[in-house]
Amino acid sequence: MQLEIRPDPAEVGRARRWARSRLAGSGIEADEPLAETLILLVSELVTNAVVHTGRPAVLRLSLPSLVTGPTAGERAVAEAVATVRLEVLDASARPPRPRCADGDETNGRGLALVDGLADRWGWSSEGAGKRIWCEVDRCSATATATAAAAGACDSAPAAYEDLAFEVV
Repeated sequence: MQLEIRPDPAEVGRARRWARSRLAGSGIEADEPLAETLILLVSELVTNAVVHTGRPAVLRLSLPSLVTGPTAGERAVAEAVATVRLEVLDASARPPRPRCADGDETNGRGLALVDGLADRWGWSSEGAGKRIWCEVDRCSATATATAAAAGACDSAPAAYEDLAFEVV
């Protein structure tokens, strides 16, 4: 699923509403913490694209489909961990640059939030522009222990090239 974004700050709100409507039909409930996390990630990635490029962008949302295996055990594992992927493609070749915002600054925390909330994130060149993506693993409450034992819900510190980030 994708949404074309105009280079207008009002598009951030439209992107959040669009993402909420897509989550509603995916089995991710609006009051689930995962839904709020995903909406915040959409907001940060779209804001960065709109503010820092001044060009149109595309928001993509990849929701897990229910995968069922031939056995109950395989179905339980498939339902235990499912990954939601967000991508924003823009026409600027300039790489994302994390900032360290000082105390009362109102800007400069977007990529730190993405790093702290997403299980994985990164970026790559895409034609004349770039793709910034993040993934969040959904672990059901009853299967979290099983998934964590498999390492699927552990979050390792993310890195940007040679720099590691810590959200304080």
